[in-house]
Amino acid sequence: MPLKVPVKENEKLQRLLDLIDADAELNQLWKSANVNAVDRFGISDHGEVHIRIITNAALRVLRLLIAGGVTPSAVKDHGLTPEDAEVIVVLASALHDVGISIHRDDHERYSLIIAYPKARQLLAPIYPEPQLTAMVAEVLHAIIAHNSDQRCLTIEAGCVKLGDALDMTEGRSRIPFDSGQVNIHSVSALAVKAVNIKKGEERPVRIEVDLHNSAGIFQMDNLLRKKLHNSSLVPYVEVRAAIVEGETEKRLMTEYRL
Repeated sequence: MPLKVPVKENEKLQRLLDLIDADAELNQLWKSANVNAVDRFGISDHGEVHIRIITNAALRVLRLLIAGGVTPSAVKDHGLTPEDAEVIVVLASALHDVGISIHRDDHERYSLIIAYPKARQLLAPIYPEPQLTAMVAEVLHAIIAHNSDQRCLTIEAGCVKLGDALDMTEGRSRIPFDSGQVNIHSVSALAVKAVNIKKGEERPVRIEVDLHNSAGIFQMDNLLRKKLHNSSLVPYVEVRAAIVEGETEKRLMTEYRL
């Protein structure tokens, strides 16, 4: 499945996408991860569709941050370029859930086992040493840090973590719930109508979440708010939520600003 992300003028990113699209092993890992997630664990899609959504979301967040004057960690700490930061975010997004092909529990650590050789394989045609090893290390950090409780140490990792949380529209929640049971998990998972990533008014990034009903606040508090709090992006992101009823819109009294 082609990732279909906007490359713009980033030639390194285009080379990476060509390599990913041609990688039969990686494409099967996404399928196998989804079998474990959906068929065996009974949670929402964590396969190819999720990968495409999170990759596009994380990349958009990164580009808005850069446009807003935020320097990517790979640039500040390794002397790499903003284009290299885009490669890190896209590859980490593509590999962040491959560990679910082993098991859903503790999958972030299983993802590292698979991602290390795969990241080196995909990046070796693009980067010489020592840049190759620096890039792989940054990708691996972003993968392990997408866990809700793991603190992000880089801007790029924060983009991947936030992008992962934003895949939560109507049944696509990242929060596991028991299939077929009516509870706050299942009800809230259907309450998010739309998620939009925009240029912020006061901060570089603005996340707007449209809800069908107030049950969606559970998603905001237990998924988005928690992941954003443990990301590196708190100073740069503003989050607004609104309950949308037909043609009218009712603003929530709560505004999520961390």
